[in-house]
Amino acid sequence: MAAEARRYDVLTIFPGIFRGPLDETILRRALDAGLVEIALHDLRDWTHDRHRTVDDYPFGGGPGMVLKPEPIFEAVEAIQPLAEHPASVVLLTPQGRRLDRDLVAELAALPRLLLVCGRYEGVDERVREHLVDVEVSAADVVLSGGELPALLLLDALVRRIPGVLGGDGSLTEESFEGGLLEYPQYTRPAEFRGWDVPEVLLSGHHAEIARWRREQRLRRTLDRRPDLLAGADLTPEERDALEADEAPS
Repeated sequence: MAAEARRYDVLTIFPGIFRGPLDETILRRALDAGLVEIALHDLRDWTHDRHRTVDDYPFGGGPGMVLKPEPIFEAVEAIQPLAEHPASVVLLTPQGRRLDRDLVAELAALPRLLLVCGRYEGVDERVREHLVDVEVSAADVVLSGGELPALLLLDALVRRIPGVLGGDGSLTEESFEGGLLEYPQYTRPAEFRGWDVPEVLLSGHHAEIARWRREQRLRRTLDRRPDLLAGADLTPEERDALEADEAPS
């Protein structure tokens, strides 16, 4: 029996932002294969005035506008019954937990998510307190809204669904798996403008290639993202070498 497709609902005032990315590459293939269902919902559909107002000035003064609670609550309450599994509500906000591989793995284990895209100066605090299950930030920067972070999250989630990438090793050998960056990749030609592919990759010796790739992952992580090493899956010998400020050779 085929596995049930994951469902991701997205609540936004700009659904058009999603239509281009959802029509391309991995996301499009996953949708066409029935491995995932992504439903877009326009927050303005749950307003009740002729201007379809979703925001208002903040109490106490201050710059900008804040998304009102009424349309968000009504929208979430209307969207929840649209599928069998209740959705965990995710708010995309700079104040959330930073998106990383551990958080993606946690969210990917859930059968259904409802992504709420913040806008303007954010959402009414009652949305956070009484409606949202998880708050997620794509990076330590402030963007115009939660739509681009939602697309990043969707891409990260969908590629983890079995069958989407095709090869079983695609996820296990990429950056951040095991807490390390990915090793350098080369393809034909073996020589290009005087720059040669490392000989070990042409040798056909799989054990030596695996050893070289592991060394390269350690070196690259040490050089570029040493902050990852504290939580990386390392052998005692590798950790001793890194503590001496050198990757093993």
